[in-house]
Amino acid sequence: QVQLVESGGGLVQAGGSLRLSCSASGRTFNPYMMGWFRQAPGKEREFVAAITWTSGATVYAGSVKGRFTISSDNAKNTVYLQMMNLVPEDTAVYYCAARQRGEIKWNYWGQGTQVTVSP
Repeated sequence: QVQLVESGGGLVQAGGSLRLSCSASGRTFNPYMMGWFRQAPGKEREFVAAITWTSGATVYAGSVKGRFTISSDNAKNTVYLQMMNLVPEDTAVYYCAARQRGEIKWNYWGQGTQVTVSP
């Protein structure tokens, strides 16, 4: 099994920044890709950003491109999401996810961390 634990959420004013971390553990952890998703109240979970574990290639949702940066420290099995110029619409529970090698879906999810952006 793989465990993902997010941290770094909190309350920030619009225009501020936060950095989320996701630490992975488990003997079978062998990701092809790691990603961040978010779910706002009353809305469906949506994709935010992802990074390919070996190549470091990244992809972003249009709504966060240019403001968020996903990165990883493979030696620490940790992925980060640096969020800048936050707006109230970024308020959501942010989830870390892992897609294992050979899989076509996101296999594992963290418990989520709340990010609240005040006007």
